[in-house]
Amino acid sequence: MNAPHKIFGTDGVRGKANLKPVDAETALKLGRAAGHVFKNAHPESRGHGRHKIVIGKDTRLSGYMLENAISSGILSIGVDVLFIGPLPTPGVAYVTRSLRADAGLVITASHNPYDDNGIKFFRDDGYKLDEAIEDQIEELVFTGEIEKIRPTAEAIGKAVRIDDALGRYIEHAKASFPRGLTLEGMRIVVDCGHGAAYKSTPCVLRELGAEVLVFNNEPDGLNINRDCGSMHPEVLCRMVRQYRADAGIAHDGDADRVLLCDQNGNLVDGDDILAIAGLEMLAEGALRHKTVVATVMSNAGLDAAITAAGGRIVRTAVGDKCVIDEMLQHDYTLGGEQSGHMIFRDFSTTGDGLVSALQILRIMKVRQTSLSQLASCWTRFPQLVTNVRIREKRPWDQLDGILALVSQAEAEIKPSGGRVLLRYSGTEPKARLLLEGREMPVLKKWNQLICDAIRRQIGEVAA
Repeated sequence: MNAPHKIFGTDGVRGKANLKPVDAETALKLGRAAGHVFKNAHPESRGHGRHKIVIGKDTRLSGYMLENAISSGILSIGVDVLFIGPLPTPGVAYVTRSLRADAGLVITASHNPYDDNGIKFFRDDGYKLDEAIEDQIEELVFTGEIEKIRPTAEAIGKAVRIDDALGRYIEHAKASFPRGLTLEGMRIVVDCGHGAAYKSTPCVLRELGAEVLVFNNEPDGLNINRDCGSMHPEVLCRMVRQYRADAGIAHDGDADRVLLCDQNGNLVDGDDILAIAGLEMLAEGALRHKTVVATVMSNAGLDAAITAAGGRIVRTAVGDKCVIDEMLQHDYTLGGEQSGHMIFRDFSTTGDGLVSALQILRIMKVRQTSLSQLASCWTRFPQLVTNVRIREKRPWDQLDGILALVSQAEAEIKPSGGRVLLRYSGTEPKARLLLEGREMPVLKKWNQLICDAIRRQIGEVAA
């Protein structure tokens, strides 16, 4: 089996539910392979006794199928399973640590539509797997070696349901907010996106004293992310204006990201959150190494604001996993993406939409100022980000004239501090184009030329 095989993408396993690699058959094999790898990583389990793996999920219909399939694989290899039900991805990471499990996994496709699904794994410390462990799991799946391992009788694993997982995560999230400080006097709109945070985020905000207006918190397995949540923040912004709230919070399906809205109905994205939190943490002396980690998608104005305050920005490739890897390697405390994946490493091991929102609400309360005033702490450079749906991901140099157009755009935009970034999405059939510079008409011109060229050659064909 020398040919390259891949199950894991840039953020776990993801695809159309019930089609490879997100089908029951592959999930069963993944469960067996992952159980074997984690079981043998340490001869003795973290919690003593039998090795254990936590399984959580978001609110997709296909989660039931995948949950049963992957748990069967884990049990068949002699590892116990702890079911914790629907819970945000960061909640699964936390509960994995809290229960001293040997690993955790969450069945989710994050911000994708309901008919997609996926599987994300966590190590026993709550951080995502590195590629070496993913490679081990994939090799066992594709070589079939795992089929030789068949525990019997009492060596087979046992599954139990953990009833207090939601409560554990709620208390963990509340602990990231200063003791003695409350949200009393604040009206907050929450758009749960019919996803995994439909219970946790409203509960935490209410227990901290806020008046909470909750929308899109009735998941039916099919409506996750549909015209709501952080994928459609215009809904949140409209509700904030309508109910005259102090702020709004929108999550994606697994609540590992968050977008905010100020009291005027203006969107506050991940770059805004990095600027607000980064500047506050610099002033407090809490920003380790005076460094904020961002990705190549973050606006250049963020660099200018943090640098002017005595800090610096380190950039990584796109993906919260890339951000976290950089933070771990150099012991940084704050990082994130424009899309709303935020990592406050003092409180969480992965992107956590609820904890991130609480950090901004904390600053609002301590400074007794509005979110719009906080967001005015930096100036955004003009930027265009366009997603083009495609039918295939061919190398750019195999497409006619695309790289030449990018070079021409760079020649016009770069001299004034701008940039051009063209890449394929790691999780969706999309090409992503970012143009940033001083003059919006110039950006729009090159955006249309490059995107039209992509559509003509590999654009998705209408049914």
